[in-house]
Amino acid sequence: QVQLVESGGELVQAGGALRLSCAVSGGTVSSWGMGWFRQAPGKEREFVAGINWTGALTKYLDSVKGRFTISRDNAKNTMYLQMNSLKPEDTAVYYCAGTLWGVTVGVAQGAYTYWGQGTQVTVSS
Repeated sequence: QVQLVESGGELVQAGGALRLSCAVSGGTVSSWGMGWFRQAPGKEREFVAGINWTGALTKYLDSVKGRFTISRDNAKNTMYLQMNSLKPEDTAVYYCAGTLWGVTVGVAQGAYTYWGQGTQVTVSS
């Protein structure tokens, strides 16, 4: 059974940094595409960042470009999201997701099959 478990979310002040991790068990992610989504209270879940199976292709939500960096370590079956210069509007539950189609980077929720339970990121002003 495939499981994705996020960690690293916490309360941080504006301007601070966090690194989220997504550990995958029950499957080998070396050929997967993976992504991070987030959902703020009262808002729809949105794509934040995605990465293809090699790590050579990445995509980002415009508002996080230059501040967030997605990466992966296939040997550890883990994906990361380094978040710098955090803003209060980054406050949300962050979810990691995976798809068996790893050639390109999907931005739609429907492109992903596997989901984690989420980790809360709160940025105070």
